[in-house]
Amino acid sequence: MNKTSIYGLTFEQLTDWLVEKGQRKFRAQQVWNWLYKKRVTRFSEMKNVNKDCIALLEENFVLHTLEEEIRQESADGTKKFLFKLQDGNLIETVLMRFNYGLSVCVTTQVGCNIGCTFCASGLLRKSRDLTSGEIVEQIMNVQKHLDEAGNEERVSHIVVMGIGEPFDNFNNLIDFLRVVNDDKGLCIGARHITVSTSGLAHKIYEFADTGLQVNLAISLHAPNNELRTRIMKINKAFPIEKLMKAVDYYLEKVNRRITYEYIMLRDVNDHKEEAEQLAKLLGDKRHLTYVNLIPYNPVDEHNQYQRSEPETIQTFFETLKKHGINCGVRWENGADIDAACGQLRSKQIKKNVG
Repeated sequence: MNKTSIYGLTFEQLTDWLVEKGQRKFRAQQVWNWLYKKRVTRFSEMKNVNKDCIALLEENFVLHTLEEEIRQESADGTKKFLFKLQDGNLIETVLMRFNYGLSVCVTTQVGCNIGCTFCASGLLRKSRDLTSGEIVEQIMNVQKHLDEAGNEERVSHIVVMGIGEPFDNFNNLIDFLRVVNDDKGLCIGARHITVSTSGLAHKIYEFADTGLQVNLAISLHAPNNELRTRIMKINKAFPIEKLMKAVDYYLEKVNRRITYEYIMLRDVNDHKEEAEQLAKLLGDKRHLTYVNLIPYNPVDEHNQYQRSEPETIQTFFETLKKHGINCGVRWENGADIDAACGQLRSKQIKKNVG
């Protein structure tokens, strides 16, 4: 049976586990420091940790559950990593460079069951959730890649927008967020972390109740139920009315701005009529609203969709602005390296099967 990743434990969980095994409480801080500050590659490198504790860690945990299969680098500095898990499954992680820092997009599931009709991530059905350790290890692997370059760069931002629906793996997601946010470790600020959901309304309530000051993004992509159900089957379970009721609860509880992701699909959801509907839908929340208009990255298997024309995107943008809705256009990173999330993984699986 495979040992579990030590990165899956929050500081409190690690402390409790070590104490339960007869270790002194202060050992947790020592181990944590070696994991996240010095970023060791073997337990034996933890020089001030006693031999009994080292043996205990080696007996129960591992530091490496991900193996790098492929690394692609874009002309704009974006790097996409394809990692193989211990069970042979493949996941994607992306490092993006911005003027405000280095952001990593992590995956939370092997495949996706949400079934958005435009998305490469859902081409392969979900086979399992990632453990919290496997999610944290994506960050650690990217950070160690930066360490090896020797220029002292660090991961400063995280977006949970990779393969899978994060709220469908809720408990592991929350442990991951607590680990990377911990000020004794990686210390990535909550306001530098964004979690994206396709709209699992019941989990938005739960997320609000955690008290985490992490940013929330909602993949909306349509302003009415008929259109949203056509392109996102999740809308059958959580129609816009249910979703917006959960949003109201979140805003009341957290009082933090929500970003709404809106992929621009030519002649599908990009008309001025949809822009007007979207402005009306979000109008009473405009002070805590930001709409991210996303030019579509075509996916071979979803050839019914094409990217909206720049003029159409501009008209949509101007219509929202006219109604006082804060918005912007997000031009993609890594357009020359299988930009759409899930494309690299899907191509590699086809290659292996073929």
